[in-house]
Amino acid sequence: MTTLATGATLALALTLSGLALPDANVWARESGTAVVAPLPTVPLADLPAQAQATERLVRSGGPFPYEKDGIVFGNRERLLPRQSRGYYREYTVPTPGARDRGARRLVCGGRQPRNPDACFYTDDHYASFRRVLP
Repeated sequence: MTTLATGATLALALTLSGLALPDANVWARESGTAVVAPLPTVPLADLPAQAQATERLVRSGGPFPYEKDGIVFGNRERLLPRQSRGYYREYTVPTPGARDRGARRLVCGGRQPRNPDACFYTDDHYASFRRVLP
């Protein structure tokens, strides 16, 4: 077993035991299967006020201020847990002072958009995500 694979195995074991490091995001290949530690988390109350307001809009079904809010998020970066196409939807989190939609998004997944299974926040236009805790 390689050192990277050993580290991933340790990260996975810590995660399953509830002792995962909050910023752990370890990839490894063992027998051709990728292993990844869970995404870091953030309490909803610790997100910017605009993200909290967007989350409330998601749960109420809108209306949303941007035309692209609610479109399918393809997860092309493969940073979120793998799901079937159409599972994730993205919503703009307004950035004060930005002239466009900015880089902040809330991506929520689930069969019922008003009652998502999970939401993820990015402030760097999909380069990284944190799972939002209620």
